[in-house]
Amino acid sequence: MTIRNACRNISGAYDSGSFRLEGWRDYIDREVPGARELCERDVRECIDGGLSWENDYLPVLDAAYRETGQREKALESFRLVTDGLDERISSRFGKTLDTEIVIYLGLCNGAGWVTGLNGRTAVLLGIEKIVELGWTGTDDMYGLILHELGHVWQDRYGVLSRSLDDPGDSFLWQLFTEGVAMVFEQETVGDTGYYHQDRNGWACWCEGHLGELIRDFEADRRTMTRTDQRYFGDWASYHGRPDTGYYLGARLVRFMMRHDAFDSILNYEIGSVREAYGAFARTFERK
Repeated sequence: MTIRNACRNISGAYDSGSFRLEGWRDYIDREVPGARELCERDVRECIDGGLSWENDYLPVLDAAYRETGQREKALESFRLVTDGLDERISSRFGKTLDTEIVIYLGLCNGAGWVTGLNGRTAVLLGIEKIVELGWTGTDDMYGLILHELGHVWQDRYGVLSRSLDDPGDSFLWQLFTEGVAMVFEQETVGDTGYYHQDRNGWACWCEGHLGELIRDFEADRRTMTRTDQRYFGDWASYHGRPDTGYYLGARLVRFMMRHDAFDSILNYEIGSVREAYGAFARTFERK
């Protein structure tokens, strides 16, 4: 695993505090070779979809340079979270990942995303989006890094993506894979009750409404769509709470781990996930 802070030398992308695209191109080619086309292609697609370079991009990019304190806080959190990370993962799982984690100045492509970079899987963390969203603390950084690594882990040592015709199964598979990533986070942190989303009593609320959450997800999954689903994302709202699918997914995978090893669970097919979810729901109902 390679870990890089590519934010030490971003000043060349700015002129008196204002973002310069040509300066950024020089920066990105020097600091993160191979990323420029990925970033610019994503921007073109988003602008074609209705976003504005002047209104949606430049203010965020300018703020990343102006907000020095927030930027430095994020970089310190990055250092704390990644320090000894390879060793912690190896100690817990007995294996490591051939991947790269880079914090860099992107073009608002995402606070965290997993992509191929020069023939290698990379976790790219955009400092400009991290500052914009206020995700500068260590819990936020754990969520950005470890959760994405959890998906990389399943892709490397199991099966992350399956072609599923049934939309209901697709949402159940998403619940499962997000649960795997959450458990990977917990195991790496060393706390089975850890949730990076846990603010303002979020985890306690989810636990208190777990039975309802199980029933509602099962009832919703065959009819909901990507636009109206209420379980995945900080913009989603299940009775006023975001990200509840991540809690439910983690509890599901923990239930699976009562009967099977984590490494084996990574290879489950949808039928096994469906069966496990049914058993999980029945067990809870008997309590």
